[in-house]
Amino acid sequence: MGNDDELLIPPVGREEHVWHIADDAPVSRSRRSRGNGDYESTVPARLASLELSISAALSADVEEAAGALSRFDMYAASRLGAGNRVLGPMSAVLLRTEATSSSQIEHLTVGAKNLALETIHESSSDNAAIVVGNVRAMEAALRLSKDMDEEHVLAMHRALMLAQPGWEEEAGRYRDRLVWVGTDSYSPRGASHVAQQAELVPAAMRDLLAFIARDDLPVIVQCAMAHAQFETIHPFSDGNGRCGRALVHAILRNKSLVHATTPPVSAGLLRRTDSYFDALTAFRNGDAEPIVESFVEACLFAASSGERLIDDLTHQLDLAREQLQGTRSDSPVWRVLPQLIEQPIVTTKYLCEALGLSKSQSERAIRRMESAGVLTARSGRQRNVIWEHRGILDVLDAYAVGLRRR
Repeated sequence: MGNDDELLIPPVGREEHVWHIADDAPVSRSRRSRGNGDYESTVPARLASLELSISAALSADVEEAAGALSRFDMYAASRLGAGNRVLGPMSAVLLRTEATSSSQIEHLTVGAKNLALETIHESSSDNAAIVVGNVRAMEAALRLSKDMDEEHVLAMHRALMLAQPGWEEEAGRYRDRLVWVGTDSYSPRGASHVAQQAELVPAAMRDLLAFIARDDLPVIVQCAMAHAQFETIHPFSDGNGRCGRALVHAILRNKSLVHATTPPVSAGLLRRTDSYFDALTAFRNGDAEPIVESFVEACLFAASSGERLIDDLTHQLDLAREQLQGTRSDSPVWRVLPQLIEQPIVTTKYLCEALGLSKSQSERAIRRMESAGVLTARSGRQRNVIWEHRGILDVLDAYAVGLRRR
């Protein structure tokens, strides 16, 4: 008998199978002995038509979190103005912040500088390239959020995995082999989670997408359960966690809880990763309440910290405007300035491509901003010159450091 706070669902089923480590696998005799034998894979419960009984206390928490995200979205629009040039870049940097936090949950850490360098092809960091792939997956999730279908999910995965060398053939395809979490790659025996057999993935994903299409559930509950079910199915050979968190933002946008921004929900999950992973286990065991509460807390943190991040970044723009006083109103400087929120390290080539400026316009804008102290010149790769806004980079790094001090 469960307590009143539980959100009970059917636990996963189990299937018995036998595993044999490949004869040519480079493992010891004892490892082979431990790895060979019986194991159980999961069979996720069906959610599409599941009736849920949500307690009054959990409903109140969920409503509070949904309200916080909605107010955050409106705050960004009102703080910047719907027609403000800063809104687009600010939305982009929030998306990058979310993608970076989502990657960090899986120990893929990259600083704001390396991420910005990778965007203009000036970084040598492998992690930066992978995180940029996560940014692309988030972008794909938002672009395709109106159509929550299988094609949309595969497109998210394709955008993510094309940034990882060696995974091109797996990008945008359901897996064709067994996957598991919590042990080495040679055997699923002893793993903390063994996903379902590959041939069962398409049907499980169809059920999940039908669950996402429901309109009779609170959006935060739907996000949390859809994410947990996605992680249980583990439909891809790699990138499941990052894709599953990108899926959350597609749902938030699809259900119109947010319109203008990407709230940093993964930043909230990153603060308590142990609770997050424990909640995924509880979900598989038949209790969805912990994962919903994890998302409630993550959404509340996303809203409050997201507002502070917007304020801190906007303050950097205000300081730059003071430094640029006396600049002509028709100067390309004023087009470049808001773009620095999205991309705090630039080259003349980047500004030409991103803003449609001519080379001479880009060069004039950079000279003016450098002379005013807004931008600082640095040496890039292959003797290229790059320019950075140190204040914006510091704000983004301080936000990331704050998460690691949780």
